[in-house]
Amino acid sequence: MLKVYLSGEIHSDWREQIVEAAKGLDVSFTSPVTNHEASDDCGVAIMGAEPDKFWHDNKGAKLNAIRTRGLIGEADIVVVRFGEKFKQWNAAFDAGYASALGKSLIVMHGDAHQHALKEVDAAALAVIKEPSQVVDILTYVLKAELPASS
Repeated sequence: MLKVYLSGEIHSDWREQIVEAAKGLDVSFTSPVTNHEASDDCGVAIMGAEPDKFWHDNKGAKLNAIRTRGLIGEADIVVVRFGEKFKQWNAAFDAGYASALGKSLIVMHGDAHQHALKEVDAAALAVIKEPSQVVDILTYVLKAELPASS
């Protein structure tokens, strides 16, 4: 079974699109915590309140890193999506971390981010724009089949 970690933008349903379209493939998916409030507040919810927002965020970031590092470490392929609205610095970290571990990296973003992400793109084995392309890549990797529209 191929293990795929879906990282990055959490404000759209791109993960659900991939998981649904990949049914029938021998793939398992993992991802970061996509509930924004839970992700932001996990540190203080578990380790105690912080009066300073910096330390509040620091606790959450470190707990999330435990999950992220473990799941990226277990993954065969890491897909990192950069959305249009927000700066996903965590996604950039995930891409760099996955690359440093020698993971197969797929980067997904629109044309507007092409220049800003040129170094991230250079580390990727594939740079795509649409969730459906992830499924096409997985199908090709697992079955050596091209998309029907080719």
